[in-house]
Amino acid sequence: MYLTGFADEASKGIDGQIKATLELGWKYIESRNIDGKNIHDITDEQFDIVCGKLADAGIEINCFGSAIANWGKKINEPFDTSLAEAKRAIPRMQRLGTKLIRIMSFAVLPDREPDDQMEAERFRRLRELLKMFTDAGIKPVHENCMNYGGMSWQHTLKLIENVPGLRLVYDTGNPIFTDDRGKPKPYPKQSSWEFYKNVREFIDYVHIKDGYWNAKENKQVFTFPGEGQGDVWRIVEDLVKTGYDGGFSMEPHLAVVYHDASIKSDAEIMYNNYVEYGKRFSKQLSVISKQ
Repeated sequence: MYLTGFADEASKGIDGQIKATLELGWKYIESRNIDGKNIHDITDEQFDIVCGKLADAGIEINCFGSAIANWGKKINEPFDTSLAEAKRAIPRMQRLGTKLIRIMSFAVLPDREPDDQMEAERFRRLRELLKMFTDAGIKPVHENCMNYGGMSWQHTLKLIENVPGLRLVYDTGNPIFTDDRGKPKPYPKQSSWEFYKNVREFIDYVHIKDGYWNAKENKQVFTFPGEGQGDVWRIVEDLVKTGYDGGFSMEPHLAVVYHDASIKSDAEIMYNNYVEYGKRFSKQLSVISKQ
């Protein structure tokens, strides 16, 4: 097992991301944004600088937290954007020796029922992406987020059935805030443990996020790991007990809510929250591993 995280939640720039990773004593970053742009979207010149700084610090990128097929991409719109992102990501990942890339299954169509989501086209596109990456020696892992596969564990399993070879990155926090479209209306929120136990055999990577749903105010609230409703320690204990040997990637969302550009945070608070989050998880993981 190894620890990593979305270090853009510690700092917008690569220097601060590296600093936080070194302070935690970790070797890896799951790279998403650098100075506000995804790592597959920064310029070649910027990417060269990032590579140099990573090499100097002895830090590696274990996973690209890409925007490919994510909640901002609609299945009833052209495929071009995600294909272009994939084509840019592959040579950069090969240069860095990065073997994992986070992908999704396109945004949910809000005006359609769960069984009317243009499934065939989603499956076709993901099969094409999977082949592109595997041909390049890279493993794409699908995240249960605001996308088709994230609608329920049943939808994730249907995705896996129709995209042979696809593996998962499981996010412990996303179910808390997501309607369970595998159940009758009115949709309840998902159970992180229920989702996990039904997809466990396909998980190769894990995002650590926690929080709770404030029904009164109809909003999500993020917490340190183990303090919310994400069943974080129950899931981690089960993973350790069953021989999981992959990565745990921190995605705190404490100081900055990634999907909400209106929420700002002082740089020092961002940095300190990220480091504290990582330390707390690392400490509890050590306890669990010794049980």
